[in-house]
Amino acid sequence: MSASLRILLVGYGFMGRMHVGVYKQLPNVELVGCIDPGPESAKKFGEDTSRPVFSNLEDAASAVQFDAIDVCLPTDMHREWTELAAKAGKHVFCEKPMSTSVEDASAMAETCKAAGVKLFIGHCIRFWPEYAYLKKLTVEGRLGELKSINLTRYGSFPKWATKAWTSDPKRAGGGVLDMHIHDTDYALYLLGKPDEMVSYGTIDQTGPSHVFTTMKFGSKIAHLEGGWNFPQGTPFKHSFRAVYENGAAIMDGGPLTIYEEGKEPVQPEFAKMSTDGGGNISDLGGYYHELKYFVDHVLANMPFEIVTPQTSLESLACVLEEIRQIRSKQ
Repeated sequence: MSASLRILLVGYGFMGRMHVGVYKQLPNVELVGCIDPGPESAKKFGEDTSRPVFSNLEDAASAVQFDAIDVCLPTDMHREWTELAAKAGKHVFCEKPMSTSVEDASAMAETCKAAGVKLFIGHCIRFWPEYAYLKKLTVEGRLGELKSINLTRYGSFPKWATKAWTSDPKRAGGGVLDMHIHDTDYALYLLGKPDEMVSYGTIDQTGPSHVFTTMKFGSKIAHLEGGWNFPQGTPFKHSFRAVYENGAAIMDGGPLTIYEEGKEPVQPEFAKMSTDGGGNISDLGGYYHELKYFVDHVLANMPFEIVTPQTSLESLACVLEEIRQIRSKQ
């Protein structure tokens, strides 16, 4: 493989724009074009990148050479495009959630394995600087054993989604599958598989829209809240509060702060990479680190470790169980 990874983007909506912003900063990436049949998004991609736009994979494959496909499409289209890419012998970066069902997600993993290509699901919170720091802090045990953690992620319904596809519960799965899965995935990353889990939540026209979940991992407790049923204009917020034997790590309405018994509070510094892509963030940090990880590992032919198809499948299965519990209590 060449020194640069040649990537074909599929879908130039909100996430596609985020990814292009990152690719412009990675020296070992060549963005060769985009597949997007929408005239407005196609025009925007051409203006932003000066790269060609195609309406289907066949046209793209006959016009440009590429090593990997970056799937930034609605969740219900992930299996189709992952399998198309794999059967064409291309590595796949696919946005989260992996799919809308365990059956489809399993098929994605199996197809990529059979084709000998790599599959990476974009669980960016594992790479977000503050959350990556919290994982390291927990593994190293500097503050002693983790006792409990609260993870929160909420806001108003995301109206920037192309053609409002997130409003269709069959395509997006509601705020619980589309937004809250970030924190479910992170809880599993931090603590493993829960011994017990109880979920309550609300359902609206977009599907399961808000959830309150408590997970038990031995003596450790994780409480998660997330969703998108707040009024329009409500600021997006993600936060955590982790309590250890000898301190706490808190990111709640301000910078991450480490409180350690007998010491002054400390605020670790993280580099910021601004974006004008819109949506609910002003920092490319997590997207940058996950895409760099994908590119570097594909070029070096190294296995993925932080995120794997199996961990992504497990997180999807866990969220679908949360949704099942919510529906069973309505």
